Amino acid sequence: MARIFSGIQPSGELHIGNYLGAVRNWVQLQQAHPGAIFCIVDYHALTGNYDPAVLRQRRHEMAVSLLAAGIDPARATLYAQSTVPEHTELAWIFNTITPLGELERQTQYKDKSSRQESVVVGLLTYPVLQAADILLYLADTVPVGEDQVQHLELSREVARKWNARFAPEDAPFFPEPKPLLTPTRRIMGLDGQAKMSKSMGNTIGLLEEGDAIWAKLRPAVTDPARVRKTDPGTPEVCNIYHLHKAFSPPPVVAEVAEKCSTAAWGCIECKKVLHEHMEAELVPIRRRAAELREAPELITAALDAGTETCRTIARATMGRVKEAMGLT
Repeated sequence: MARIFSGIQPSGELHIGNYLGAVRNWVQLQQAHPGAIFCIVDYHALTGNYDPAVLRQRRHEMAVSLLAAGIDPARATLYAQSTVPEHTELAWIFNTITPLGELERQTQYKDKSSRQESVVVGLLTYPVLQAADILLYLADTVPVGEDQVQHLELSREVARKWNARFAPEDAPFFPEPKPLLTPTRRIMGLDGQAKMSKSMGNTIGLLEEGDAIWAKLRPAVTDPARVRKTDPGTPEVCNIYHLHKAFSPPPVVAEVAEKCSTAAWGCIECKKVLHEHMEAELVPIRRRAAELREAPELITAALDAGTETCRTIARATMGRVKEAMGLT
């Protein structure tokens, strides 16, 4: 059976963009792949300026959000990256076989480094640590969004290079992980201009109350062609329509498309129906999050159990790696 691994940065409470783009898919995958490993990648969060107290709180809030959204410790493994030291140990080993040119060609590195006066080495080697995250558990399947496919290809290249140098030709040790593209398209922010992101201020928090969600939905950008209510729209260019496709049942999505394209509904009516279906999905998640906050020992127990499981796998992997490389 395939071993699933995926990670998420500790940005605090989830917003609906990363819920729809990743976490809801994880919840479904854990049913078909018991033992799937989901990681809060707090080492990756160190490449930017941060407040240690804020990082600690955001890691906790991310754990609450993931568990509330449906990650089940009885079916999946949830843990924080920094609690398993073998991540950075394997990353250093991979640094010794990864060509500099491969890292400098990474799209995200070129984009982020172009906006920084002083570029930290961690930004360059971020994909190497990502490769270590995946290969430490010999994961062969990684659910990712389209923007992470290039990084995953580097993980495959790292696996090939290590196997070519240190594993028998007929028995490669590290699998070459394959991407499992998330079924939900890239979620645009409420401004309709960019991907949903906290730094852009265009998100809806997964645990926000219904009134707060409506306050954000009401002014959200829709089809620019619909200046007046009587103007017919083109649903496929409307961000609200794509949120309907994520939250509303298919018959409602079809109705929204028909009512929008014929101007039978204005944008406010469309948003009200979306809000209703969002609440149907999000209210139980908010309720579960409130229960977890009242019982923090459940969060600690889930993360501790995940750490223990991952340490066992990681130690075994590193034992094999060190033996093959002459480090024992």
